[in-house]
Amino acid sequence: MKQFELKYGCNPNQKNAKIYMQDGSELPIRILNGRPGYINFLDAFNSWQLVRELREATKLPAAASFKHVSPSGAAVGVRLGEDLKRAVAVDDIPGLDDSLLACAYARARGTDRLCSFGDFIALSDVCDVTTALIVKREVSDGIIAPGYEPEALEILKSKRSGGYNIIEIDPGYRPEVTETKQVFGITFEQERNESEIDASILGNVVAGQALPPEAVRDLIVALITLKYTQSNSVCYATDGQAIGVGAGQQSRIHCTRLAGSKADNWLLRQAKCVLELPFREDIKRPIMDNVIDSYINGNEEDVCADGIWENYFTEKPAPFSKEEQTKYLREVGARYSVSLASDAFFPFPDNVIRALKSGVKYIAQPGGSIRDDLVIETCKKNGISMAFTGLRLFHH
Repeated sequence: MKQFELKYGCNPNQKNAKIYMQDGSELPIRILNGRPGYINFLDAFNSWQLVRELREATKLPAAASFKHVSPSGAAVGVRLGEDLKRAVAVDDIPGLDDSLLACAYARARGTDRLCSFGDFIALSDVCDVTTALIVKREVSDGIIAPGYEPEALEILKSKRSGGYNIIEIDPGYRPEVTETKQVFGITFEQERNESEIDASILGNVVAGQALPPEAVRDLIVALITLKYTQSNSVCYATDGQAIGVGAGQQSRIHCTRLAGSKADNWLLRQAKCVLELPFREDIKRPIMDNVIDSYINGNEEDVCADGIWENYFTEKPAPFSKEEQTKYLREVGARYSVSLASDAFFPFPDNVIRALKSGVKYIAQPGGSIRDDLVIETCKKNGISMAFTGLRLFHH
């Protein structure tokens, strides 16, 4: 297949859309089911690069959940504890512990279940049945992988009344070093960002102690995730997965706050009062996700208010107060060592102060700010280890 005609471009009014290779060669993909659209392919090709690099850097199966050209979640294959299985709604998936690929996707999808609603999925390895069973029951636009087990493919084809988008990509495909794009009729050309992200770029520790192996793994996950996240961006990670991604913000501190609030939300979903919310049996999974988010964040859709809670619960749950949440986050910080990576330098120490609130113990950033000394000193005062990578990871 040398080109693929799309229904339309970014929006329905943008007609005559297609994908093709500039040199006229065959596309490195096969469409096994459905008809992916313009944005689907943007998500597919960005997310495939992310999981391919994670696989190469960590030697573990990897998965990503993408929305609007940024990851809402990314992870490598690390088995889940029982509370986390419940929190990300996979505690009933048979054989989960036997499939590290399924564990990776369960983590990626479970990072931010609201933002992953209608995601595009990328898998580094051949999709197995266990992973397909997780995908089958989630609202998703499509999937890209280097292959599919026959039974897994049939499971996925049954989604969306048979119209689920399934892409198979040639795992050996490598693009040309030079890439181009057009904006307003003007062509931009640059070398692709082929920088390798591995443990070697984390050796310049400018504050705190040397990074332990688990922190190195998590910072690699965070940095590779940022490489394919719309800038500015910051990523919190722990236990082999991104737990909070702040994307596309004009201010660095806003990235850190946004990603931190998502990381906090991921941790709070595992609190006993959240895991044991008395949902009615007829409440569907996407509604549960919305309700849990409202319950944790106490926003204007107060799900515990009189006259409202009956819509979701068999009995009225007690509110999860801010004081209780702060106490829980402080206690759970003893179990998780959270890492944080930034796609560009921290211009002020306020980013470190915000990171502390989410239990961050390890930081990786390029360095190069005129206030590096203040950022380093803030890390030292608060027991944070920080490495300067010397590598900026802007992605636009």
